[in-house]
Amino acid sequence: MQLNLPAYPVKVRGGRTGEKEIWDAFRRKYVRLTPEEWVRQHFLHFLCQSKHYPVSLVAVEKSLTIQGRQRRFDAVVFKGGTPAVLMEFKAPEVKLTQAVFDQVALYNFALHADYLIISNGLSHYCCKMDYPNNRWYFLKDIPDFDHL
Repeated sequence: MQLNLPAYPVKVRGGRTGEKEIWDAFRRKYVRLTPEEWVRQHFLHFLCQSKHYPVSLVAVEKSLTIQGRQRRFDAVVFKGGTPAVLMEFKAPEVKLTQAVFDQVALYNFALHADYLIISNGLSHYCCKMDYPNNRWYFLKDIPDFDHL
């Protein structure tokens, strides 16, 4: 599927159950190729190649506990040992609604990242958190790693 992201050399294979798998350089293994995974891989490669985010500082699909329930975030970029960018990805056919933003904001209660990003591969939104004023600001562009 064509996304609003740069292409990269994708490695796809047939999985054991007949489903396609895509190489995840961040988890260093093949994972099931879903529309959401297609978006995640392209977006993370965009961050690393175009915005200079180090692959070694990207965590993918890790668990966290929020209000006593286990949740799983899509991706986080760390800087200085703390979460800097929290991301939520959706399949291209999923609209980026307030509910999607609320989901990533809920996860951020536990992580306190400075930036939140949501993307469906076609549209991307990035905001900077302003914790002292209990607000966030949408940015026109995703910042380069050096400007986080």
